[in-house]
Amino acid sequence: MIKRKFRRSPLFYVGDKYKLLNEIVHLFPKSINRFFEPFVGGGSVFLNVLANEYVLNDKDKYLIELHKLLLNFRNNNKEFFKKLYEIINYYGFSQSFKKDIVPIELKKKFPKTYYARFNKEAFEKLKKDFNEEKERDYFKLFVLLIYGFNRMLRFNSNGNFNLPVGNVDFNSNVVNALYDYFLFTKNKKIKFYNFDYLEFLNFQEFKVDDFIYFDPPYLITNSEYNKYWTVKDEENLINFLDSLNQKKIKFAISNVIRYKERHNSVFENWSKKYNTFEIKSNYISYHDNSLKEMLEVLVTNYIPKIDSQEKLFEEDISFLNK
Repeated sequence: MIKRKFRRSPLFYVGDKYKLLNEIVHLFPKSINRFFEPFVGGGSVFLNVLANEYVLNDKDKYLIELHKLLLNFRNNNKEFFKKLYEIINYYGFSQSFKKDIVPIELKKKFPKTYYARFNKEAFEKLKKDFNEEKERDYFKLFVLLIYGFNRMLRFNSNGNFNLPVGNVDFNSNVVNALYDYFLFTKNKKIKFYNFDYLEFLNFQEFKVDDFIYFDPPYLITNSEYNKYWTVKDEENLINFLDSLNQKKIKFAISNVIRYKERHNSVFENWSKKYNTFEIKSNYISYHDNSLKEMLEVLVTNYIPKIDSQEKLFEEDISFLNK
């Protein structure tokens, strides 16, 4: 029997918490009725949490449409892969999971970038076709995500996908992540929403056995995801967290207190009212791929019971190798 400890989202989202799950998830409550994520991103956190229901939100409409696409095929993943391979084969992308079709001469000439060189023409053609569609095919967007630079979702002011090709491939990591997503979400109660986080939270009626995990944009880091987040946004968020605490609703929030020479004193001063756990972060910026000097934390309004979710990861996934 093959066992894997954590699942990673097949959307490989920027800011994904996959590499930090070992430090975060075991601090979550032992029993969760409804699990809320107002900043769900790629979904690697909810994919590793046990709950009776999942209520998930993100303001990125394209991201939510991709989640809904995956969810629609959770009980018919054979059809999903059939449609996916139709696009990959039609445009001529590399697909090492099935067969290595990159010429050896290209590998020798460009040993570090041969996937980008091989897939560039197919990627540009697919991007053009996707952007020209009146009713966009989200299977095509998923393929663009898989083969795009840093596997990001990026659109210009005209609403067109504008990422260049990446040095990536449709490989076993992508396939395993897709199977994990389908397997975990099958038969579970999951709802996705596309609102601003406060709008999403304000129409919820929370109960004492609910749990909310926040992974908002970080005020003092440099990624694309964070650049529109302001001090006022930070203050609005922590005020909302205080209101949740007054209602005895459990929450946890990830944030960065120090980043290089910057200091998030607003969040740090607020966090002293609650329980703070240091997280060993490996944050990498889109613009600068070096590791940064930073202090990332998880703040909770409850005292965690350690290893509360450990049974989640004892799942047989040996079928993936059949």
